[in-house]
Amino acid sequence: MSIRVGIFGYGNLGRGIESAIRQNDDMELVAFFTRRDPSTLITKTSGVPVYSANDIEKYKNDIDVLILCGGSATDLPVQTPALAQHFCVVDSFDTHARIPEHLASVDAAARKGEKTALISCGWDPGMFSLNRLYAGAILPDGRDYTFWGRGVSQGHSDAIRRIAGVVDARQYTIPVESALEAVRAGKNPELTTREKHTRECFVVAEEGADLDRIEREIKEMPNYFADYDTTVHFISMEELKRDHSGIPHGGSVIRSGKTGIDGENSHVIEYSLKLDSNPEFTASVIVAYARAVVRLYREGNYGCKTVLDVPPVYLSQKSRDELVKTLL
Repeated sequence: MSIRVGIFGYGNLGRGIESAIRQNDDMELVAFFTRRDPSTLITKTSGVPVYSANDIEKYKNDIDVLILCGGSATDLPVQTPALAQHFCVVDSFDTHARIPEHLASVDAAARKGEKTALISCGWDPGMFSLNRLYAGAILPDGRDYTFWGRGVSQGHSDAIRRIAGVVDARQYTIPVESALEAVRAGKNPELTTREKHTRECFVVAEEGADLDRIEREIKEMPNYFADYDTTVHFISMEELKRDHSGIPHGGSVIRSGKTGIDGENSHVIEYSLKLDSNPEFTASVIVAYARAVVRLYREGNYGCKTVLDVPPVYLSQKSRDELVKTLL
């Protein structure tokens, strides 16, 4: 039986989910939900209906897992707990400092409705989180480092677009090269947030908008920019479309540690990603975990999960026996 998937929201991530489902033979896209006028939404999958977000509860018996594609700044903190009571859901909430709070809220809703939810799914949080766990368990005498970029952060770009007077924006996260080199060399430097990354913002503002206020709001935004050296460029929409239309990203998780009676041997574990499309890769991770959520739900394993809680074999279309035979 195929897994019936609904997509809530149709921005970059929603389009990535739509594409990823086509590569998974055990999944069927059955509905889109939008806060816009459904008649205006043009999707790439013919024959799949588009419904108003206001009517979503009517379809809770038609969907095995609902994938939420809103932003972390204001959408998901409200949408995920509201929908987790009625659907099995997956989201990509990526405000790291607020994940415990979000987890508690969604867990309460999912348990009340006897549903299974999974939050903060993607590559960071997500795949990078798993690699931090594995590396830390293997090298307990060591230190973690995470570097992002150079690439476009969807969450940070969305946060800028929520500022009054902003028409559109792209935000690039850029590793400080000297810090990255020191970590790869096993020097175990102590680095502040500001010493590891810089942030560069390209912003299209409304005509007559207060540019000084917009720049100040960006640079002072907690959990996003306040702890970083941030540069803001105001450009035209034409420049944004010409020079910043792609959504590449990537990064590395590195753990540098020691083994031996006296810590005489050094080791560096690195997991890295180089992504042409941040939303499409994020979507591919989410779709794999959507499969796991359905399997957990069918076992009666309710409540809110993270990628740290899911057995790896639940992600694959293949059986456990086949995975053991081919991967071990």
